[in-house]
Amino acid sequence: MKDPRSVVELALITEKGTRLRKDANAYVFRVHPAANKIEIAGAVEKIFTVSVTQVRTMNRQGKPKRLGRFQGNRSNWKKAVVTLKSGQAIEAFDQV
Repeated sequence: MKDPRSVVELALITEKGTRLRKDANAYVFRVHPAANKIEIAGAVEKIFTVSVTQVRTMNRQGKPKRLGRFQGNRSNWKKAVVTLKSGQAIEAFDQV
């Protein structure tokens, strides 16, 4: 997990994430399932050139899906909530 772009897969833009961004200066990302908090913090700092103060992670279970008589599951994934130092922001989120 050395490449920062392989650790941080996707930036999640949701209503709850927007509220977190305004109230707590926290940003939400979809990350690689094997990434730990230290790797996530380093990747966000390197990609966006900001200072990370806290990383919280959660493993999300894939939902069961069905198409006719065939059943399956969506993939499990990992979500990270990254809190930045006060006064800092990621400009890419503000443009959305």
